[in-house]
Amino acid sequence: MIRFADEALITVSSGKGGNGCVAFRREKYVPNGGPSGGDGGRGGDLVFEIRGNLRTLAHLRYKQTFKAKNGLDGQGSRRFGADGADCVVPLPPGCVLKDPESGKTLLDFGGAQEGRFVFLKGGNGGWGNVHFKGPVNQAPRTALPGQPGETRRVRVELNIIADVGFVGFPNAGKSTLLDYFTNARPKIAPYPFTTKIPNLGVLHVDDLQNIILADIPGILEGASAGAGLGIRFLKHISRSAGLAFLIDLSDANYAQAYAALQKELEGFSAQLAAKKRIVVGTKIDLPEAKERFPALRDAVHACAPDVPVLAVSVHARRGLDELKRALVDLAAGTEAEKTASAPQGLESARSVPDFLTAELEEPVYPDPDPEYFGATVSLSRKRRGKK
Repeated sequence: MIRFADEALITVSSGKGGNGCVAFRREKYVPNGGPSGGDGGRGGDLVFEIRGNLRTLAHLRYKQTFKAKNGLDGQGSRRFGADGADCVVPLPPGCVLKDPESGKTLLDFGGAQEGRFVFLKGGNGGWGNVHFKGPVNQAPRTALPGQPGETRRVRVELNIIADVGFVGFPNAGKSTLLDYFTNARPKIAPYPFTTKIPNLGVLHVDDLQNIILADIPGILEGASAGAGLGIRFLKHISRSAGLAFLIDLSDANYAQAYAALQKELEGFSAQLAAKKRIVVGTKIDLPEAKERFPALRDAVHACAPDVPVLAVSVHARRGLDELKRALVDLAAGTEAEKTASAPQGLESARSVPDFLTAELEEPVYPDPDPEYFGATVSLSRKRRGKK
């Protein structure tokens, strides 16, 4: 539990806008210079950025306050204050932002692997007294203050993005399968609850396709009521395309295992319980385990007739090729679901406009200020006299 961080409570703030300036032009040989106070700068935005190289929320454990810079105040001679710098909070893919008090979801990043989202806008800068001049009030001593920024407390929750999630009771062989199919090396031991944190692994199918497998701690009967580790880690397989139920055939209660696991999933989320799945009977190399497989298949088909039921043994290397093909079929359509779940307003962090093919807009020039005189340049050629 110490190495893995999947929740964080942080305070985020956008920057305050700079104040407008009250100033008057004072130059030699320039009588009645008039107002020249500049505007304040805009406050910085609070931005959440999705970064694919992050896996946990450990970087939010020691820093819980993030604040954008304030805009600078305006100055005389129509000098505007500088805008405040944005504050960027990096997050791993699969994060959800929630209100800590009501639990309402504020923003769900879905399956986006990169992008930026402006969560809090910075305050606008105040106007200087140069905006208040007129025929009647030629020496205004009025300027507007900058608008304040926003501050909110946010709970960040991480839901790991996986194609297939392993579900089963403790010591059902989930970590053993993850170790065999991927380069992940979870802790494996002949006793339950060796897995205490979620583990991810990548199953290499071919040069064009990889499948992400997720192994979560074992579920006890009554986990939805808080038994064992409870159902805290079930959220990490809520985004998966399908589930693989692993059932230990050497256990005496193998026939009732599928119905018990399905009941715990329904107690957590009806959407998770409705995901497509396969059932895998493990450890068929042990005595009496192989003979129990037909009874397991009949028990599963009594509850769900269309669910495929397989039997494997990692120790004897039996049934693993069939299981691999079943995992590939189970993960089909994951990329389309990830794209559809990305939130609106998420801008790509690496999007660069193509300046060679972009259509340029006609520039719009502001009207000249009558108080200032510009230089006039003649483009006609004049003949010079001979020396």
